[in-house]
Amino acid sequence: MPDWRPRDTARARKLRNEATPAERRLWSYLGNSRLNGHKFSRQMPLGPYVCDFLCRRSKLVVELDGESHAATAVHDARRDQFMLEQGYTVLRFSNADVMENVEGVVAMIGASLADAPTPSPSRKREGS
Repeated sequence: MPDWRPRDTARARKLRNEATPAERRLWSYLGNSRLNGHKFSRQMPLGPYVCDFLCRRSKLVVELDGESHAATAVHDARRDQFMLEQGYTVLRFSNADVMENVEGVVAMIGASLADAPTPSPSRKREGS
């Protein structure tokens, strides 16, 4: 039987309420399916981690990084590896990238979504 753990929704909710200026700025472009109809969630649990932005349908994770150091880089590599093993693509941008060139960041996210495989449509059920 698989190891089941409840999602850390309380932590995710807290992170949503304490969003950085860069996260708020990028969310204004990704929220409400604004990016070509792709639905993103912010501060969404995925396994033991919380993703800054997650598009489940396209299996894309977008992470924003502040100033980092060696310990953070090791943690980020471990986290990225977990997400890759789950079939997700991870894009990382710095907070400075978002604040100075949000249109370029959004264009890169859009290009990644365009390259993502399209999920198979669900089968029609009998009687529908």
